[in-house]
Amino acid sequence: MENTLQDITQVIVLNAPIQKVWDTVSTSDGIALWLMPNDFQLEEGYEFHIQSPFGPSPCKVTEVSPPNKLSFTWDIDGWFVSFILKEVGDKTEFTLIHGGWKQPDTLITKANQKSSVIRETMAQGWVGLVQERLRKVVEG
Repeated sequence: MENTLQDITQVIVLNAPIQKVWDTVSTSDGIALWLMPNDFQLEEGYEFHIQSPFGPSPCKVTEVSPPNKLSFTWDIDGWFVSFILKEVGDKTEFTLIHGGWKQPDTLITKANQKSSVIRETMAQGWVGLVQERLRKVVEG
């Protein structure tokens, strides 16, 4: 079995109703507010781009289950991202999973860095994006 890197997982309880969180994580305008500029559309099979620091990242919507789950592939290295929402009273538990990581020494060509370095950088980035920016957008 390959020694692949572990998925990045962020779990947060947001003081906002599930529909508000869903609208923020499943629309192009909403995603731009907390993540990155994009041309996303909520449609399985839809191909879009997220404007990452390394340039446009090609993505494809792989699963849509309103208001509980959205998944898409990200870039060309086999990554996937899932947003999972669960109603908890009048709050929403939001889980982000960024998986599809290869072996630690695999080179991520766009960034010209080892997979392990990029994973660590992105893990830290997701903390700020989810814990701070997403929270501010949906609770603000």
